[in-house]
Amino acid sequence: MPQTTTEQHIALPPLLIVRGDDMGSSQAANEACMRCAREGVMTSVEVMPVTPWFPQAVRLLREIPDFDVGVHLALTSEWDDMKWHPFTPCPSLVDESGCFRPVVTPHRHYVGRSHAENRWSLAEIERELRAQIELSLAMLPQISHVTTHMEFRELDPSVAALVDHLADSYGIDAAQRLRGLRPASYAGPKQTSAEKTQSFVRMVEALEPGGRYLFIDHPGLDTPELRGTGHGGYDDVAIDRQGATDCLVSPSVRAALEAKSVRLCSYRTAAGHQGEHSGR
Repeated sequence: MPQTTTEQHIALPPLLIVRGDDMGSSQAANEACMRCAREGVMTSVEVMPVTPWFPQAVRLLREIPDFDVGVHLALTSEWDDMKWHPFTPCPSLVDESGCFRPVVTPHRHYVGRSHAENRWSLAEIERELRAQIELSLAMLPQISHVTTHMEFRELDPSVAALVDHLADSYGIDAAQRLRGLRPASYAGPKQTSAEKTQSFVRMVEALEPGGRYLFIDHPGLDTPELRGTGHGGYDDVAIDRQGATDCLVSPSVRAALEAKSVRLCSYRTAAGHQGEHSGR
């Protein structure tokens, strides 16, 4: 007797995208992302073209041309002691130093300094995002999608619509439109490497058959570079991001994924499984 749609869905393994964000933002991020791509369970990486270590990120990613890469579009420069600038003239998006504002929405550490608290221009946003996408596509042919740093899509519906339109116009995906993805996060404490690993394993054990999930963290290394990096309310950057790296390359994490028969996939391959996991 043929299986019903519900039975077919239950029989499918969980599908999981493991995404590493902010490649290009530091040398530590670049080295950690490469390790997670080569040795770990990370399946997609987001690279930020406006950041200072983008050229090195390009060189490294060209060594793994089949690995899935997204353009992590940025309109903010959040670190207190390290800043980046837009590629294009966009006075409505920058502070008095000419750098992007630190946050998208109001934040108690940056009162009056968010985009939401200031007048911004959609035309300037479009010009800047086009420049970031075009540079990324010129440098990295394996780009498959775009994502937004600090979720600036949420600034306004017009901004979200613009990101989707730009993705279409450049023939790539807007990752947020991938249907049916459910957020997956650490199921428990995540202050140390050991806690992150244990909590990731617990998260994997709770994934439902047939479910489609997205896990996001920010690989990094506990180096002087990241120890000097931080912003209001987030001062343990080096320890936190070393923990993400240790977790994503942990043998116990890989064993948990195998025991659960989780299908690891990238954004590119997840799109191919979209109908299968939605029951259509």
